[in-house]
Amino acid sequence: MVCATVLLSGLASAKRAAPAKVEPVIYQDVRYVAPNDDGHRGYIEAWDFQSNKKLWELTVFTNRIDPKLEEDVQWVFIGKLSVRDGTLMVTSEHGKTYRIALKTKSVTQSDLGGSPAPDAATELNNIPEAVKRAITNSPIAKDYDVSFHMNPFYLRGDFNGDGKIDVAVLLKQRSSGKLGIAIIHGEVDKVTILGAGVGLGNGGDDFEWMDSWQVYSKGRVARGAGETAVPRLNGEALLVGKSEAVSALIYWNGKRYIWFQHGD
Repeated sequence: MVCATVLLSGLASAKRAAPAKVEPVIYQDVRYVAPNDDGHRGYIEAWDFQSNKKLWELTVFTNRIDPKLEEDVQWVFIGKLSVRDGTLMVTSEHGKTYRIALKTKSVTQSDLGGSPAPDAATELNNIPEAVKRAITNSPIAKDYDVSFHMNPFYLRGDFNGDGKIDVAVLLKQRSSGKLGIAIIHGEVDKVTILGAGVGLGNGGDDFEWMDSWQVYSKGRVARGAGETAVPRLNGEALLVGKSEAVSALIYWNGKRYIWFQHGD
């Protein structure tokens, strides 16, 4: 009984760490996110990728709370999202995996959490039709393949500041295996290759080093240590980086894309 009392006392005073940020996944023009802001349940939200409107919300699992113990140490959050064969896979922090049938929104617990990641043929089905058309109608279809080595494998934004939405897609040059980015400008489907055999500033011609990327809002760029001149962005930029190392902005200067070292 003494040991039990000590154990319960330790649990009662414990505090859990904040949940890890879960990367959203995009499938057939819908973005699925795990907010991880409710310790009583793990839930997901579905957002229309084009309009950015919330479509629905679904509780995947709930956490049974013992009122005798500190509440937050009993919380379990979502640890990972992925799409497999048209099914949304939700993995909890404890390794339990749940399958969500997206048409019916039914939830079943799965034992496939450790199975291999989907192959490229499966991921190709996840590309929105607008992006597929842009890729098919552009020169990149001949010499490059879409790459799925990071999630998300494409981003949308007004990168050249013309008021129209552009698409940036990860790709691999077939002849060399070098990785890079293709930026497809709005309705004109003009394509610019960065990396993947085409050099860009300190990023070189192979972006194999890159393990993160996101859209950076237009406006004045934050000044980093030792920086004396920073650009003002007329459109949105791409913030690319390597964990705990270098990061940089790729932005349009009116004529071409520029590499701007943003931090180390």
